[in-house]
Amino acid sequence: MIILSKEKGVMNIMSKIKDGIIGHAVGDAMGVPVEFCIREKLLINPVTDMIGYGSHQVPEGFWSDDTSMEIALIDSYITKGKFDYDDIMTKFNNWVNYGEYTPSGEVFDIGRTCLQAIRNYSHGNIKATDCGLTSFNSNGNGSLMRILPVAYYCFYNKLKQNDIYNIVKDISSLTHRHEISILGCYIYINYVLFLLNGKDKYSAYNMVKLIDYSMFSNESLDLYSRILKEDISKLTVNDIKSSGYVIDTLEASLWVLLKSKSYKESIIGAINLGNDTDTIGAITGSMSGIVYGYDEIPEKWLNKLAKRDYLEKLCNDFELILTGCEENM
Repeated sequence: MIILSKEKGVMNIMSKIKDGIIGHAVGDAMGVPVEFCIREKLLINPVTDMIGYGSHQVPEGFWSDDTSMEIALIDSYITKGKFDYDDIMTKFNNWVNYGEYTPSGEVFDIGRTCLQAIRNYSHGNIKATDCGLTSFNSNGNGSLMRILPVAYYCFYNKLKQNDIYNIVKDISSLTHRHEISILGCYIYINYVLFLLNGKDKYSAYNMVKLIDYSMFSNESLDLYSRILKEDISKLTVNDIKSSGYVIDTLEASLWVLLKSKSYKESIIGAINLGNDTDTIGAITGSMSGIVYGYDEIPEKWLNKLAKRDYLEKLCNDFELILTGCEENM
C-alpha cells in the first residue's frame, strides 16, 4: 500500500503524464482519418468529432505510428528502468514486424525514415544511435512525434540543460540524426518542460526563446526563426504549413496551441489544417493535454480511444517507475 501522504503526491504527479500521453493519443486518433486531406477540403467540411475509415481503413479511435512508437519507448523504459537504446530499437522492430504497440496487431502507417532506420538496426553491427538517417531530406517529424516521454524523464530527474540536450539528441538519432530534427525535438522538449514546471503556454513559449542554442549551427537555427526569433502566434493560417517536415509540424502545433482556448478547440484546429493531421494532432494534443488537463479531453473522444485502459495503465506504470514509487505498491 502507498501511504496517504505519498498517495496524494503520486496522484498529483500522475496526472502530468496522463495529461500529455493520452492527450497525444487522442490527437493522433482524431487526425488519422483525414491524414493527407488538403486544407481546402477540410475548410469546407471540417472534422469536429472522432471518426473512422477515412484515409486509412481503420475504425474510429485508432492511433497511428506516432503513438505506437511513443508507447514502445515508454514500455522499454518500464522494462529496463532507463532508456536502453538497443532495447528501444528492438521494440521498434517488434512494432514493424509483429504489430506490437498497435491498436489491432497490424501496422497501417509508418514513415520511410523511421522504417529505414529500424531496418538499419535489424541488419546488425551498427550502434543504435547511429541508425538514424542524416540527409537533409530525412527531416520528417518521425522523432518529434514519439519523443514526449523524454520530457517526463528530464522533468522527474531534474536534468540540467546539457543533459537534456544529450538525451534528446540520442533518442532522436535512433531514427533522425540530422541536426534540424534534433533541434526541433529539443525546442519541443524544453517547451513541454516549462509547461510541466507550471508555466502558462505563453510564458513557456517566451522562455523557450531564451534557451542557449549555441550547440546548433546558425543555418539550422535560422530555419526555426519563426519560432525562436519571431512570434509564431502572430501568423495567419495561410502562413502555416502542415506538412510532415519537422519544422512545419512544430510550427503548426505551437501555432494552434497558442491560438486555442481549450483542448477540444486545439485538436479540431490542428487536424483541420490538413496534410499530416495525425502527427500535428498528436503533438498539439500532447501540449494541450498538459495545458488543460486530462479532464478537459471530451469524454466521448476518450470513450472511442482504442485500448484506452491499456494506455492509461501504461501511463500509471511509467509514472511509478519514474518516481520510484513502484516499491511502495
